[in-house]
Amino acid sequence: MRTVQFELLRPAEIIAERERFPVVFQALGPLEWHGPHLPYGTDPLHAETVSRRTAQAMGGVVMPTLYWGAERERTPDGLKQLGFKGDEWIVGMDFPANSMKSLYSMEDVFALVIRARVELLIDQGYKLIVLVNGHGAANHMATLDRLAREYSGLSPARVLFTTAFDPSADGTYNIGHADALETSLMMAIHPDTVDLDTLPPLPDPLRNIDWGIVDGDTFAGDPTADYTLRPEADPRRNSSVEQGESALSGDVIRLREQVQTTLEAAGLT
Repeated sequence: MRTVQFELLRPAEIIAERERFPVVFQALGPLEWHGPHLPYGTDPLHAETVSRRTAQAMGGVVMPTLYWGAERERTPDGLKQLGFKGDEWIVGMDFPANSMKSLYSMEDVFALVIRARVELLIDQGYKLIVLVNGHGAANHMATLDRLAREYSGLSPARVLFTTAFDPSADGTYNIGHADALETSLMMAIHPDTVDLDTLPPLPDPLRNIDWGIVDGDTFAGDPTADYTLRPEADPRRNSSVEQGESALSGDVIRLREQVQTTLEAAGLT
């Protein structure tokens, strides 16, 4: 299988692939708490894998992953849905019970980092720059969406902002965090990074605020009565390599379709 990683290619190889298929993928996401059982790089590692597999399937190159992303303080209502009192100052997934903080950036700093990378890629001559995001924070995604629209309108390149993960059925992004799906993804991508033994044994429930593990329904405003993870989202019950590979396959199919649609709309095919 051909190498798609920009950092592993020689100049002539980069130029030849750019002329054949002028698309570059940039995976990104912050280093963030994902329970005690998953690696800090879960989000960007997911985006990186989807980017590489897509480039291998259709063309283009993949830039080194940006382990960078933004978060904001949680609202009083959002805190109460997780099981907090509502008057705490908590940024993103940095719950008080966690053993470590995440490496979040304010969105203005985050935007500068993304600007610098996008402008470098425009200077490289790419016609389509694909920002593949692995992180679900609203302010993080709004920053990426704004920059993609700006550069698509004002530069010679098109910038596509997309996510490595599927949106919810209603089109929003109330996805789970460190749940069975994300655990399955890491089992498929980097199985040596997953350690379910760091979680309490079944049938002990996983309280959101104790473990920093949350299901998508809770983020959507529908927590369980005791603010614990739903059984179907519990990584101790429903995680597997097979589920992770199935999700990755779907992610790649969706990204390929988005890239192809963007190329056609821009007259680049």
